[in-house]
Amino acid sequence: MKSHAKVVVIGGGVVGCSVLFHLARHGWTDVVLLERDELTSGSTWHAAGGMHTINGDPNVAKLQKYTISLYKEIEELSGQATGVHLTGGVLLAATEARLDWLRGVVAKGRYLGIDLEVISAKEAAELMPLLDPKQFVGAVRNKEDGHLDPSGVTHAYAKAARKLGAEVERFTKVEDIVRRPDGLWRVITNKGEVVAQHVVNAGGLWAREVGRMVGLELPVLAMEHMYLITEDMPEVAAWNAKTGTEIIHAVDFDGELYLRQERGGMLMGTYEKANKPWSEYQTPWNFGHELLAPDIDRIAPSLEVGFRHFPAFQNTGIKQIINGPFTFAPDGNPLVGPVRGLPGFWVACGVMAGFSQGGGVGLALSNWMIEGDPGADIWAMDVARYGDWATMAYTNAKVRENYSRRFSIRFPNEELPAGRPLKTTPVYDLLSAKGAQFGVAYGLEVPLWYAPEGVKDEFSWRRSSDFSHVAREVATVRDGVGLSEISSFAKYKVTGEGASAWLDRLLACKLPKPGRMTLAPMLKDDGRLIGDFTLANLGSDGWFLAGSGIAEQYHMRWFEAHLPGDGSVHIEALGAKLTGLAIAGPKAREVLAKVSRADVSNAAFPFMAVARMDIGMAPCLVGRVSYTGDLGYEIWVAPEYQRAAYHALTAAGAEFGIGLFGSRALNALRLEKNYGSWGREYRPIYGPLEAGLDRFVAYGKEADFIGKTAALAERKQGGKLRLRSFIVDADDADVIGDEPIWFGGAVRGWVTSGGYAHHSKKSVAVGYVPKEIADESDGFEIELLGKRHAARIQAAPLFDANFERMRG
Repeated sequence: MKSHAKVVVIGGGVVGCSVLFHLARHGWTDVVLLERDELTSGSTWHAAGGMHTINGDPNVAKLQKYTISLYKEIEELSGQATGVHLTGGVLLAATEARLDWLRGVVAKGRYLGIDLEVISAKEAAELMPLLDPKQFVGAVRNKEDGHLDPSGVTHAYAKAARKLGAEVERFTKVEDIVRRPDGLWRVITNKGEVVAQHVVNAGGLWAREVGRMVGLELPVLAMEHMYLITEDMPEVAAWNAKTGTEIIHAVDFDGELYLRQERGGMLMGTYEKANKPWSEYQTPWNFGHELLAPDIDRIAPSLEVGFRHFPAFQNTGIKQIINGPFTFAPDGNPLVGPVRGLPGFWVACGVMAGFSQGGGVGLALSNWMIEGDPGADIWAMDVARYGDWATMAYTNAKVRENYSRRFSIRFPNEELPAGRPLKTTPVYDLLSAKGAQFGVAYGLEVPLWYAPEGVKDEFSWRRSSDFSHVAREVATVRDGVGLSEISSFAKYKVTGEGASAWLDRLLACKLPKPGRMTLAPMLKDDGRLIGDFTLANLGSDGWFLAGSGIAEQYHMRWFEAHLPGDGSVHIEALGAKLTGLAIAGPKAREVLAKVSRADVSNAAFPFMAVARMDIGMAPCLVGRVSYTGDLGYEIWVAPEYQRAAYHALTAAGAEFGIGLFGSRALNALRLEKNYGSWGREYRPIYGPLEAGLDRFVAYGKEADFIGKTAALAERKQGGKLRLRSFIVDADDADVIGDEPIWFGGAVRGWVTSGGYAHHSKKSVAVGYVPKEIADESDGFEIELLGKRHAARIQAAPLFDANFERMRG
């Protein structure tokens, strides 16, 4: 075994071998994979081997499509058969609500290049003869589904990597990982040690144990997962003989089942409600090619549905039940990327759908390591989406919930209860008493809307029980003054003698003067957006940044990676150390004036001003800015004072009809101003010109900010896309994001977000289209629940187009 390597990959499952192959294919051949046993000795060997392109996140779906397309290449390069069978498949709907969801899946496929088609239940039965069409209301045909040989694929990755110069060391158990003073890693094994610049934790079932070697507790948990294989079935033999093809895949979402042909019989797997974690606290190192004891009673309810939906199963015997562990993250997506605070340590674990996602994970991680960027928008897989709130107990609760709901509908207004409430603010109980219906953002409970007694969310793809109540909250803001809780924003404090120069290089904006704020885009080296913030200059107190709460760990990883080595800059994520309230509406200034002795007149405290002032008795930091697009103020306050500030504001606002509003009303309000949001309109695949943030980029400032050269090139060349707002002729449903935008009879763009703008009484969609058609007023359509609706570009904001209310 070599003593030094550029990269050590730990874990010889499909994910580790994919990472090794992609690194070698990119030219990093001084790489070695360490596997404690034989390759495939974890979850890989007993996997059902299915593969599919469908994913709830379109960016992950793209990587799944890439994964499937890769198998031919690695088979040819390695000479190792992968056993790929591209049979195609059907996704089945037993309810109209499920069929609505599938129509959305088909719509996404239009701009992802995935060939999907809505078909009738009868047509599905003609393609998959084992199903009873009377049990279903419709289906979707997918031509890119299939299955493969898990062992063959894994060995094909490994052999291809070896041919490119990489090395694989089997029966080499990693026992410890130690970081040296010079930043290199000592990977200590039972056969000696390897010193490496980079270490990749692709440990699969043992990813937690590998993480613990460097002080990291990863949010992953293994679940027992069962599937059965039947005896040979005459129906299968008859279909094979008649058509010369295999029986295609089927996913029965409402039955929580997936099916495919296995030799002369069928394979049926289930994600049962009565699920069971495996080895909850520590994975035994001596576990290998063992299976767990079958528990048919646990999956019996799902099998009963399966035998009803697929009657041929009633007449055949079960040859084998496979029960093996698979690891899951709390939301079911992988954990991929660099770990904050551990330079050179990477993770590629929690990849439950390894044969659909393994290739994409390997591609993204190798790009990230070599180029400094994953080359795609993989936020849904980024390990940074979790913070220290994702404890072992939280992970257990959420993984069990996710497993039980793997084939369940997640409606756009549905909030899942497991592991909640966990993080709350000091006014949580006060808001709850007012009827707050909570969602969760980065572990924190966030008010979505306020329900009268006896009213709650009715989950639907269409406008639901919250519609009229959100409209009332919007009216409260637009007609008077509203109060919201905004602690879910990420907050940062930047200090030190080098802070100004560092921020000038890090951010693309012109730095504001003391007592002022500005919108601050942050770019990557390629000129794409990696963040958008509000930056406030607090004078001798340093700088204050506010940004997207879900991206706190993501952005801190970026900040810390770019800190100067001389200690002249200090940045702190304030998290729960700072809470927030906001007031907005035409009466907001009058409320603020009643609770503060500061002069808050427009002349003394204009738009984008920031100052410390007391709200009642509570010391606060107040900025005159509002995401509502109305006159408004954001109020930042230490948690021990938040209740006092809340009571002062509500008491002072009583005579002005102050009312509470949640994030759903905020969404309706910001849509009227054409405001975008991080994670939707602003993502690392868009440039500032494309996203409409170029007016906040100080192209001519002296500082050579990160991404400046690329941003100037985009400005000169014009980019490819433009972000636009649309008014949609909708019926009883509004866009939620990822719907296709049609123009001239073809799909030309995609929706990033939207909803109903209650004050303007318009259905609004925001999305990207090619710049060549971005100024066309007519001819657009947006597909929603299987129907194309006329849409018109709304260039000027629906509300306060001249910014008189906001600035006055």
